[in-house]
Amino acid sequence: MSTVTRAYLDQRLDAANRCSREAAMAGAKAVAVATVAAAVPTLTSVRMLPWAKAHLNPTGQALVISTVAGMAYFIVADKTILSMARKHSFEDAPDHLKNTSFH
Repeated sequence: MSTVTRAYLDQRLDAANRCSREAAMAGAKAVAVATVAAAVPTLTSVRMLPWAKAHLNPTGQALVISTVAGMAYFIVADKTILSMARKHSFEDAPDHLKNTSFH
């Protein structure tokens, strides 16, 4: 049984903090893009389509746009965290497990 040093734990905590910070930034960028991508057709359809004009009041429009933005944040942040975890999980692996290419 190996002992875990304080330096090792600090290193892992620093990597986790870096990962979460990067994921939050990636998620925030996705929110900006998704908000515009959802707002333009939603607001345009309310002005042009009779059904949307009749059924999507301002609260409904905000709900559509905010749902898309929230979904984009969590999807992108989750994918970023998973990809970074996958990348870092192979750093401590034995050499025979690091070569995952199939030639």
